[in-house]
Amino acid sequence: MVSIRCKMIVKQQLEKFGIEYTTIDLGEVQVDDATTTLQKIDFGKSLLYYGLELLEDKNAALIDKVKKVVVEMIHFADELPKQSKSAYISEKMNCNYQKLALLFMEATGISLERYIIRHKIEKVKELILYDDLNLTDIAFKLNYSSVAHLCTQFKRETGVTPQFFKSMKIKKDNITE
Repeated sequence: MVSIRCKMIVKQQLEKFGIEYTTIDLGEVQVDDATTTLQKIDFGKSLLYYGLELLEDKNAALIDKVKKVVVEMIHFADELPKQSKSAYISEKMNCNYQKLALLFMEATGISLERYIIRHKIEKVKELILYDDLNLTDIAFKLNYSSVAHLCTQFKRETGVTPQFFKSMKIKKDNITE
């Protein structure tokens, strides 16, 4: 759950299926131990209708929360935190970063650091295409140590340089005009 609206939907569906609960937070619901398997299945199916997913495995729920923290940190914050990404995630999750990183790797098959880099590169693409920022400004905004570091990561992830990526957008715009 990522919004108040999601919490309202979950509460409505819990009540619909007669599932007793103690708390509803963003991304987490504490239900009564007496909840039957059939109630959980029906509840899970009803959530899918609203684009929500029931995660019963605590590790899967933890990984889902880590992903949301990364997305929030990179895509929705006005600026990246000045502290290290590992410290930020650890603080937000109230959990040891090494434990989270190991669990993340086991569950997803990629490192948490690689996941963060991929999201940063997606943000770089977005900034290249939709903002009037140059690469120096983008590197600063996303806490890269240098433009060269940004360009190296960009090429490693996408196979092209940021300049080539931007030129593809310009060519596409010229063709459609």
